[in-house]
Amino acid sequence: MSAEATSPGARSRRRGRTSIDLRRLGRAALLGPASRDRLPDAIGHVADAHRAHHPDADLLVLGKAYVLAEMSHRGQFRKSGEPYITHPLAVTLILAELGAETTTLTASLLHDTVEDTDVTLDQVRAEFGDEVCYLVDGVTKLEKVDYGAAAEPETFRKMLVATGNDVRVMSIKLADRLHNMRTLGVMRPEKQARIAKVTHDVLIPLAERLGVQALKTELEDLVFAILQPEEYERTRAVIADRATTGPSLDTIAVDVRRTLREADISAEVVIRPRHFVSVHRARLKRGEMRGTDFGRLLVLVGEDADCYAVLGELHTCFTPVISEFKDFIAAPKYNLYQSLHTAVAGLDGAVVEVLIRTHQMHRVAEAGVVALGNPYTPVDGAEPADGERADPTRPGWLSRLLAWQESATDPDTFWTTLRADLAQDREISVFPADGGMLGLPAGATCVDAAYAQYGDGAHGCIGARVNGRLATLSTVLVDGDTVQLLLAQGPVQASGDAGSAGGLGDAGGPGGERTGPMAGQAQEAAPGPSPEWLDHARTPAARIAIAGWLAANPESLKVPESEPRAPGAVTAGRRGVANVVVDVPEDATVRLAGCCTPVPPDDVTGFLVRGGAVTVHRAECSAVGRMAALGRSPVAVSWGDEAECRVTLYAESFGRPRLLADLTEAIATAGAAIVSANVEPPSEQRVRHTYTLQLPDAAGLAGLMRAMRDVPGVFDVRRAQHEPAS
Repeated sequence: MSAEATSPGARSRRRGRTSIDLRRLGRAALLGPASRDRLPDAIGHVADAHRAHHPDADLLVLGKAYVLAEMSHRGQFRKSGEPYITHPLAVTLILAELGAETTTLTASLLHDTVEDTDVTLDQVRAEFGDEVCYLVDGVTKLEKVDYGAAAEPETFRKMLVATGNDVRVMSIKLADRLHNMRTLGVMRPEKQARIAKVTHDVLIPLAERLGVQALKTELEDLVFAILQPEEYERTRAVIADRATTGPSLDTIAVDVRRTLREADISAEVVIRPRHFVSVHRARLKRGEMRGTDFGRLLVLVGEDADCYAVLGELHTCFTPVISEFKDFIAAPKYNLYQSLHTAVAGLDGAVVEVLIRTHQMHRVAEAGVVALGNPYTPVDGAEPADGERADPTRPGWLSRLLAWQESATDPDTFWTTLRADLAQDREISVFPADGGMLGLPAGATCVDAAYAQYGDGAHGCIGARVNGRLATLSTVLVDGDTVQLLLAQGPVQASGDAGSAGGLGDAGGPGGERTGPMAGQAQEAAPGPSPEWLDHARTPAARIAIAGWLAANPESLKVPESEPRAPGAVTAGRRGVANVVVDVPEDATVRLAGCCTPVPPDDVTGFLVRGGAVTVHRAECSAVGRMAALGRSPVAVSWGDEAECRVTLYAESFGRPRLLADLTEAIATAGAAIVSANVEPPSEQRVRHTYTLQLPDAAGLAGLMRAMRDVPGVFDVRRAQHEPAS
């Protein structure tokens, strides 16, 4: 039930009316005169909107559902004073206008009956069937009496699980929230803000991922008005001022129509005004708004081939802005969206964005999963194999979400993780070497890919190849990467070196060559994930699986017992690394951690890890805090007499010709040798360089970093502390 419902008795007493008067008033106004063979007048608009999309729809079931809903909610009122039945009617009309099929509309009329009235799910099932019953149950809230503070997160968990089987559940929830947001003005300001915040954090991202742009944009504007009222009023004033200025968009629209008509291309050209949030973002990005910034041109055609014909004519007859071209027809977005995006300049130099799509693409772009109809309907008359339905609305992000929520048993953990997961609003596709495709959030690493492909089997991952090249498991993946994940041949067990598990603790710097198991040589037994993996996991599924394994294998985190001995100089296992003095057995291996690459005279500390090795970290390294939290005792470490050292540096720069040559010249002039180097592709005109360098004397490190910063175009040089998030 919406929070806007009130007690009918209390409202009757305030107005001095008896409850029976109000019931008669509500029935007369809403139900209207009706006979057995016609629909009640109150759902006439719903019927008209539904028939516009589904001319052959059977409306009798809608009338039957409305009568049950009206009788069940009779005597209930919203805080606005309206009879409560107006809410399910409004929700159903929203879905009908988007093109939802009859089953969805039937369930939307009944979506609050089980929650707020004496109607039971068994009654709904008996009257309307299993599908309607499932949808109504999916959107029914859990009682606060039973769940307390966990009621809201557990209700969303329940809805998401139900959505995994039938996305129509979330379609009804989104329409329900939209109508509640439209009528939120009667609430207290603090309650408005709370509901708007949940809408912003959870429901708007879900609407975006399900492709329901028509609901998403209106929800964004309603939330914007509540959470940022001053910016909203400023944006509204900007739009109002624009309404009285020159018709630049109209002029270009006329030119585009004439161009397409002369090319004998049948197309509809309309102006699509930007919604408030879109104008606000454009104003922040561009400063002073141009006339064409307030809207876009939408060109609708009949066939896919016509989209490219329109694109060719526009790029021929107008000046195209090539950087603005995107082809979402050949490569649809993860939320089913398809369209061609471009921008052209008119004769007066004004630039306008143009969207080109078919009428069917436009329907899906606006309504998303709602436009796909009943997911249980057989395709081309064929029943799905093994009783399972072929559902194109079960994308990778939803499968991932359903997978990790099973492990997030704590409601607070689930609620926090859900919001964080939905905040990652971009998706990438990577391709395993053995075929298939993995959908991952932007910023995902090889660790995430491993758990997405193998689940708990990824505990035995010992390395990866990205696009054919050896890479650390901390490597951030980009759209289109090919990933080959290297698994141990033996079972996962709590032994070995945590620092070498997956190469996260002793990577030698991003982009460097690997040694040991990371070079692709499978071991007889994999050591399992190390705590360092948590720093590089972006997906909740990976983080929950890693944390679960670490909690279930506490013995893997214990420091191996060793006999004390007098301090002595031990040289690190890698050639050329400065020696350190530690209190460990003579045959122990000492490694300088690749996550922070300590050099003399850094303040350092060491920790015994699995296998009896010692990993040396800078004192300020984030790994030190994690080791201490796991109960590991630090090992006393000091620097030896050797001055030579190895260090990993990150250089951030703007792209320009000869930049790499100038940087390497500065490094060579400072007397450093380049052990490995990696230059990432430019992103937003910025380039990131990673260098692992051998210095003859650690005292020269500060001068080397200054020399690199002095190279024109370089705006930052820093030592590796950990692999930063993308």
